[in-house]
Parts: sequence; structure tokens; C-alpha cells
Amino acid sequence: MQQFLADTEATEAFGKQLWQQLPEKCVVFLHGDLGAGKTTLVRGFLRAAGFSGAVKSPTYTLVEDYNVNGRKIFHFDLYRLTDPEELEWIGIRDYFDDNAVCFIEWPTQGEGYLPKADKVITLTAEGESRIVQMQSL
Repeated sequence: MQQFLADTEATEAFGKQLWQQLPEKCVVFLHGDLGAGKTTLVRGFLRAAGFSGAVKSPTYTLVEDYNVNGRKIFHFDLYRLTDPEELEWIGIRDYFDDNAVCFIEWPTQGEGYLPKADKVITLTAEGESRIVQMQSL
């Protein structure tokens, strides 16, 4: 599935649609260059879930966790990971044991330590707009 997203608001709206589509336990790989809208998409998902706080990219913390209306959502950003083995140090497997939606930016950085994705979403920037491709595995 491929879709055109005109702007940031459309990217966030796409994330809101995912709230209705994704099961309570799901691993979503997010691909796209810096600034492609990966965190914006996650923010839309969280807004649809009922979260009203700030949503920031977990670039330095590796993971941001949210518990919204009884549902767990984890947002990972592996961009700064220097060695996939570092994921063992944060107890990565425990996150996937939970009944949670796990969004993972830069999943190739964690190869060998991440479970198989249920969905793969790729965002490609084209000026202010985005092309989003989503596939189920």
C-alpha cells in the first residue's frame, strides 16, 4: 500500500488511522531518512490513543514508553546505536514480551536483536509532502 501525504498534518493523520488498524501486540519497523516524519507518525498514533503530552524522538534515550488508556506503546529510535548488542543492556527482549505496540525507527541498527516486524512503514520526503508505503509481513 502506498499513499501520498501532503504535509505534517496528513502524516499525523495517517498515524491516527493506524490506531484503528494495529493489534494490541505489534512490531512496526519505521524506515525513512532524518526528518521523514517517523516521529510525527508515532505522535498521530499516540494522539488517537488519547495521549496529549509532548511526543519527542527517543534519539538519545533509545526508547520512550507510554501507557495510554491501558495500552502500552514503546517508541524506539536506534539511530545512535553503535552496536546492536547494546540492546541487550536495556533489556530489549522484555519490551517485546509485553502486550504492546512497538514502533522502531532505524531497525537495521538492531539487526539480530529485534523480532520480525508485523508491519514495515517507509516514509519518503518530497519537499513538504511524504510518500508512505506500508506492508504487512
